[in-house]
Amino acid sequence: MKSVYEKQQMNIVIAGHVDHGKSTIVGRLLADTGSLPQGKLEQVRESCKRNSKPFEYAFLIDALKDEQAQGITIDSARVFFKTDKRDYIIIDAPGHIEFLKNMVTGASRAEAALLVIDAEEGVQENSRRHGYMLSMLGIKKIAVLISKMDLVSYKQEIFDNITNNYRDFLTKIDIEPTCFIPVSGMAGDNIAGLNSNMPWYSGETVIETLDRFTKDEILLNKPLRMPVQDVYKFTRFGDKRRLIAGTIATGSIQRGDQLVFYPSGKKGRIASIEGFNRKPATTVQAGYATAFTLEEQIYITRGEIACKENEREPKVTTRLRVNLFWMSREPLIKKKDYLLKIGTAKITARVEEIIRIIDASDLSSAPQKERIERHDVAECIFKLNQAAAFDLTEEIVETGRFVIVDNFEIGGGGIIREALEDKQTWVRDKVFLRNYKWEKSIIAQEDRAERYNQKSTLILITGQKDTGKKTIAKKLEEHLFNNGRIVYFLGIGNVLYGVDADIKGKDNDRREHIRRLSEIAHILLDAGIILIVTAIELTQEDLELIKTALGPDKIETIWIGENITTDIVYDLHIDNIDNLDDTVGIIKERLQNQGIIFKP
Repeated sequence: MKSVYEKQQMNIVIAGHVDHGKSTIVGRLLADTGSLPQGKLEQVRESCKRNSKPFEYAFLIDALKDEQAQGITIDSARVFFKTDKRDYIIIDAPGHIEFLKNMVTGASRAEAALLVIDAEEGVQENSRRHGYMLSMLGIKKIAVLISKMDLVSYKQEIFDNITNNYRDFLTKIDIEPTCFIPVSGMAGDNIAGLNSNMPWYSGETVIETLDRFTKDEILLNKPLRMPVQDVYKFTRFGDKRRLIAGTIATGSIQRGDQLVFYPSGKKGRIASIEGFNRKPATTVQAGYATAFTLEEQIYITRGEIACKENEREPKVTTRLRVNLFWMSREPLIKKKDYLLKIGTAKITARVEEIIRIIDASDLSSAPQKERIERHDVAECIFKLNQAAAFDLTEEIVETGRFVIVDNFEIGGGGIIREALEDKQTWVRDKVFLRNYKWEKSIIAQEDRAERYNQKSTLILITGQKDTGKKTIAKKLEEHLFNNGRIVYFLGIGNVLYGVDADIKGKDNDRREHIRRLSEIAHILLDAGIILIVTAIELTQEDLELIKTALGPDKIETIWIGENITTDIVYDLHIDNIDNLDDTVGIIKERLQNQGIIFKP
């Protein structure tokens, strides 16, 4: 299949211990491939001359002033260069121990890696850590560069010793490097061309190795995976297009393809493939950002993954077994909420179990611990507060990586090894089938919301018995109705003695009651209605089942009463209901702040 784009692009991460020569090698790659802006090399040389500083190729990319002052790269920098075969983006990942977290974000976007080891210093602890992290992130195309060979008089013995030492370590973590290349960034040896300084080396140059790395052929052969970045809706001049935008991680799309979106299970057929400031395309392949419209109007949100109907589907669950590399100063602990990012999805997660901890520098195992310390590699289980779509890393690396955010900073990253069954698996299968078979209206949800001046939502009012839940629900319904809202109160008894009459009184029927209630809510919400439901002491398990059927963004949970007797995570707690009008006013304010009912 021929892409509408003419030239390949590949992301490469370059990693290595501090001062092992990464920046010099990247600067040399820029210079030797003619990828610098006109006059840039001369400008940097002249600047060094004026300041009585020896010229270094590293200055070409060390743009930050404090980087040059400290002599270390402190942030992950994107550097562009090109060869006759393809365009490259090199992610210069930091080697200093303080900046390892940036390497995770850099490597997680890379398809191949250059790993740099100083010929004078040899294999360092960080060299092994970086190798382990690249292994965890599923990067298999790795070239090891033994740098600064000019400082050891180009001795083959030193190169061979480092190569054998590091190859032994990589073998233990199941990495077979593409090659080991002796280089000198300063002299340019074996970067773009072979050099007579090392007649004993007859292998490829760095450029030749990069160009030999395979890309699109492998990615194209995998099932389609396109994490949804955003959905754009146009309204001017009668334009009702809804563009679903994202970058294709694997596979390809073409006009007419039938897509299924996960974790929702909704489906739609591609009507057009579009892009900014270019003609509509008929096909787009892995590695490129794109946008498309669907023939059907379906509600899709950021974080879902677009897949093809006739290809292998991703995993969907709330429980993951992972391998994790932790880098935050604060340990990773249980009973604390973190943000787990898979693709474009951001989901609240907790550590359910720490299975084992490994020292990445020597691969030794530590006894089971209750926390994961800085620089630990751990195998653990995460529990998410909503289902995520992903792949196992050994199947599709691009959708099997993740990072963990702690206090707005990336604390760690890793790969997904197993999708574990959760308590919602039985109902999720039913929801997938329902969404797949759902007969969609030609009226979009956005159009109903605009007409009704509201966003369809399930308002769950729960709490202990005899706390006034029904009184509040009915008063809220009346208030919203009198204000022109499309609203309906549904008492749980209406369901139990109607839709659920065939299972009323049977043992272990609570989960099925909740599922059927959720399906009724799904229909009413699809019609654009605000639905109010009361129930006694809903648990978090009940709520997660409802979220599986409806989606987490369509539910508002309110606990009424002073005593909270279950583990449910609520959105609003009202402990004093002496004044009914005040209580309804508090709930109304919450609905306005959440954009459920629009302020006049």
